Amino acid sequence: MKVLRFLLQTLKILLMLAGVVFVVLFLRYHAERPKLVVSPYQTAAVTRGTFENTVSSTGTLAAVETVDVGTQVSGTIVKIAADYNDHVKKGQVLAIINQDLFKAAVNNAQGAVTKALATLALDEKELERNRPLYEKGYLSQQEFLPYETNVKVDKATLASARASLAQARTNLANTVIRSPIDGTVIQRSVDTGQTVAASFNTPTLFVIAEDLSRMQIEANVDETDIGQIRQGQHVRFTVQAYPDKTFTGTVSQIRLQPQTISNVVTYTVIVKADNDRGLLLPGMTATADFVVEHDTAVLLVPNAALRFQPPAATAGKNDRKSPASKVQGKKHVFVLGAADRLQPVTVETGSDNGQVTVVTGGDLRAGMRVVIGTRPADQTKQSGGFFLFGHHGGGQR
Repeated sequence: MKVLRFLLQTLKILLMLAGVVFVVLFLRYHAERPKLVVSPYQTAAVTRGTFENTVSSTGTLAAVETVDVGTQVSGTIVKIAADYNDHVKKGQVLAIINQDLFKAAVNNAQGAVTKALATLALDEKELERNRPLYEKGYLSQQEFLPYETNVKVDKATLASARASLAQARTNLANTVIRSPIDGTVIQRSVDTGQTVAASFNTPTLFVIAEDLSRMQIEANVDETDIGQIRQGQHVRFTVQAYPDKTFTGTVSQIRLQPQTISNVVTYTVIVKADNDRGLLLPGMTATADFVVEHDTAVLLVPNAALRFQPPAATAGKNDRKSPASKVQGKKHVFVLGAADRLQPVTVETGSDNGQVTVVTGGDLRAGMRVVIGTRPADQTKQSGGFFLFGHHGGGQR
C-alpha cells in the first residue's frame, strides 16, 4: 500500500515537471521565432496585354429596309391573304377590299363615256350638214357658231368622261393590296371585316422587311461621345435574348439631326450587322460598344497606381528624403523597396479606359508591382508566426 502511494506521488511530480518544461519551451520558441509583418501597402502588377477603349450605348434593332404597305382607297377588308412571318413576292396579293362600289363606279364612268361619244357623233354630223350652207352664205357666222361650239364641248366632255373611267378603274385595281417588294411580313395591322379609311394619312396595313439577313441598330450616342464615333468603326453588341453571345457590326451612318432625351442631347448612329443565323429580330434592344482604340502587347498600369500619393507622414513637405520630392514635375508611380520603403518610378502614359493606362515610356517594366493604396491599420499590426504562418505573400500584398 505504501509502495502504491509512493508511485502515484512520483507520477504527479513527473507530470508537473513535464508541464513546466513544455511551457518554457513554448515561450522560448515564440520568443525566438521571427515575427511576420504585413506590408502597410497594397500592390498590383504591371502587365503587358491588350488595351481597348470603348464608347457604350443602347439602341433598337431594325431591318435595313422596310416598306409600309397602305391603301389608297377606303372600304371593308373582305380577304387577308398574308400573315406574320410570311415570305411574299413582289406583286403578290396581301388583302382585298370590298369591290362592289368600285365596280359600280367603273360602270357609271363607262356609261358616261358612251353617252359622250354618242353626243359627239350627233353634233359632228350636224356640223357637217350645216357647213355647206354656211359656205354658200345661207347661214350667218352667228348661226353656224353653235354647231362648232357643240362639237368642242362634246370632245371636252368625252375627255373628262374617259378620265373619270380611268380613275374608277384605278380605284378598283387599288382594292387589291399587293406587295411592292420581295420580303417578309413583320407586321399585319388589319383583319377581315375591318374598315379602313384612306384620307390625308394613308393607313398602314402591312410592314414588309426586304431582307432580315441584314439588320441595323439605331443607337443613341451622347453628345460628349459622338466625337469619337466615325464611319466604318468596329462595334460589338449584345442582346438580352442571347446574353452569352457577342455580335459584331460596323458604323454606316452618323445622323446630324440631334435629339434631346431627358435634357441630354444625343445623335442617332446607324450600325449595320449581318444576321445570317436569324438570331436577331426587329425591335430587340442592343447594348453596343463602339471600339475607339484597340492595341495589343502594350504595357498597362492600373489607374489606382497613378492616383496613389504617399501618406503625409511619409511624404512631408519638409522631409528631404521624401519619395515624392525626387520626382517633382514628372508623372510617377511607387514601388516597394527594402523595409517597405516607397521608391518612385517615373512613367509616361498614353490612353486610359478608366481602369488601366497605357505606358508609353519611363522606367516601368512588365511584372513590377506598383503601390495602389494602403491597408487599414488593423491589418498591418505585427503578429507571431503561429497565427499568420503561411499568409505572407500571395497575389496582392
